[in-house]
Amino acid sequence: MVRPYADADSDALWELKRGFETGLGEGTGDDAKQAAYEAKLDDDYRREWLAWVGRCVAENERCVQVAESDDGLAGYVFVLPESMAFVWDAAVLNEIYVAPEFRGTGVADDLMDAALGVAREQSLPLDRLVLDVDRQNERAKAFYERHGFQHWGEMVARDL
Repeated sequence: MVRPYADADSDALWELKRGFETGLGEGTGDDAKQAAYEAKLDDDYRREWLAWVGRCVAENERCVQVAESDDGLAGYVFVLPESMAFVWDAAVLNEIYVAPEFRGTGVADDLMDAALGVAREQSLPLDRLVLDVDRQNERAKAFYERHGFQHWGEMVARDL
């Protein structure tokens, strides 16, 4: 079952977030990329990220939704609230993550459906849902393509 995030979920959501972040560095880059993602996950980051989640949820309770399992949370999806639509002139799928033991069970499809529902309710400059995906993450790319996403540019980054 997918439902809106609640404050009582914060510890479980943080563990999923850790999985999301460390997964970004695994298998889609070198050791330096993995180390960079792991290094930022300290107590300050946790506190600040959960506070940001709280602010986003205060704006729209469904911008962060979680998938429940019998043993806790199986995954989450985070769509930026409408106030941030001008970041990309579209709805932004900030994060979607499913714990490894629940992959291939339909949880990701349920979370994507929830994300699309939230995005469709937003007043947007462009009626699109955008996200960034690592070009080396074949599983994620196949998932997004199956859900109708198409290549629409490329994000690049540099150190500050």
